Amino acid sequence: MEKLEELTRAEEQIMQVLWKLKSAFVKDIVKELPLNPKNNEPYAYNTISTIVRILEEKGFVGHTAHGRTHEYHPLIPKSQYSNFYLKNFMGKYFGGSFEKMVSFFVKQNDVALDEFEDLMKYVEDGLKEEDQGEDTNTNTNKEE
Repeated sequence: MEKLEELTRAEEQIMQVLWKLKSAFVKDIVKELPLNPKNNEPYAYNTISTIVRILEEKGFVGHTAHGRTHEYHPLIPKSQYSNFYLKNFMGKYFGGSFEKMVSFFVKQNDVALDEFEDLMKYVEDGLKEEDQGEDTNTNTNKEE
């Protein structure tokens, strides 16, 4: 698979729509996007079509042809891009340290100790679920 790259704001907005709808024609994407803040009107069809084609060139989007029109669908799962984006974000702003990032957000947002403990429990539970999934995959692979 190709190496992921960070999306522009416009590309990310379109991907959010495609992840939500699972597949869509350009006209469906235009309907789902918020209004253009510059003129308070929908984005131009041709603008969105161009951005979707760029996303296709980058490997984020695929299409199914229906005559002369195309139905687009995401090729990269939202969870994969989210993970990539957060790792980049942590690297750029917190030296790749999860602890520094959490500490920053706790300080900046006046997070109470009980809220922080709830957050850490949520993270631990998520990690346990991932470990159990990996154990299942490992066992399946050994039997083959």
